Amino acid sequence: MRPPPPPPPLWLLLPLLLWLSGCGAAAPPADSLSQLPAPRNLKVYLYNTQQALSWEPVTLSNDLRPVVYQVQHQYNPSSNWYDVNKENSKVDCTNIIVPKCVFSTNNLSEGFPPSFNISLRVQAKLAGLVSDWVMAPWFQHYRNATIGPPENIWVTPEEGSFNIKFSSPFDVPASEAYFLYYVYYWEKGGIQQVTRPNRSNFITLNNLKPLRAYCFQVKAELFWISGKISRPGHLSDISCSETTAGASAKLQQVILIAVGTFLLLSVVVGTCLFLVQKYRSLVKYWFQSPPGIPARLEEYLKDPDQPILDALDNDSSPKDDAWDSVSIVLSPENEGEDVLQSTVNQSAGPSQQPVEGGLQASEPTDVTVRT
Repeated sequence: MRPPPPPPPLWLLLPLLLWLSGCGAAAPPADSLSQLPAPRNLKVYLYNTQQALSWEPVTLSNDLRPVVYQVQHQYNPSSNWYDVNKENSKVDCTNIIVPKCVFSTNNLSEGFPPSFNISLRVQAKLAGLVSDWVMAPWFQHYRNATIGPPENIWVTPEEGSFNIKFSSPFDVPASEAYFLYYVYYWEKGGIQQVTRPNRSNFITLNNLKPLRAYCFQVKAELFWISGKISRPGHLSDISCSETTAGASAKLQQVILIAVGTFLLLSVVVGTCLFLVQKYRSLVKYWFQSPPGIPARLEEYLKDPDQPILDALDNDSSPKDDAWDSVSIVLSPENEGEDVLQSTVNQSAGPSQQPVEGGLQASEPTDVTVRT
């Protein structure tokens, strides 16, 4: 019989023993740098020149230490990611506490180029723990930005027209993009109209009615030249103004005011005259002066002891007496008819007595009455 083969050397069995021992051992613990939850609900904010990225903050129930965040950006189609810090941009969004990164505010030159395709991602960190990277949707500012209304609107009313001047929502390079402007206008209570697109920020509204109130709104539309994409903007607040009148309209207005004033005065005067004629006695009663007491009698009433009555008798004289003389003449030619002729004579003589007896046909008879 052939002898059995010799056993294999021990150094050949060592790898096998190590493999068998590893099969029954527990799996190594997971990497401790992947235990933080990732940020959620990433939102890119683009309004006029503003560029920002926000997200929901990461919270831990068993750890009160603040979580910090790091933001990176990428210029598509490149595969390289760059930290958003002072070296690569004008803002620093590495190890920030607030869940927001603002790239630009008042000028597009502060943020990412408006024509570039930009991708963003954010990661949460706490001490030695980090989360997974979370990406936001890519964007182009000219393609995705929200355009606000024009600013600094000035209105100058003229005869049947308006001159409207305003400024653009933000400045854009003329070689990349431009704005088109529209004015929506309507007479109060009328139908809305819109002007044709205009690249100028000075627009005149013509053929309007004079001395009428009009309201209007202005809207800007961004047009990206290379991308051949337009972004309509928001309407401005409603403004109202009134057109002025021309020379002819002003003359007509003056004539109408004068005629109206004359007619009104005529009506007022006629009404007053009618009322005065109708209520003449009442008006006379209102405007008649009240009866007064003679001065000497008023003095006597104040002081009855004064000899006012004697003074009145002494002051009276025959010259102050007034007499009325009436002559009655009977004409013999007209018998049966008595003609009465009264002659009033002012005289200052002694009292005359009437003649006794019957009246003579040819002699006049004087009858004197003292008044």
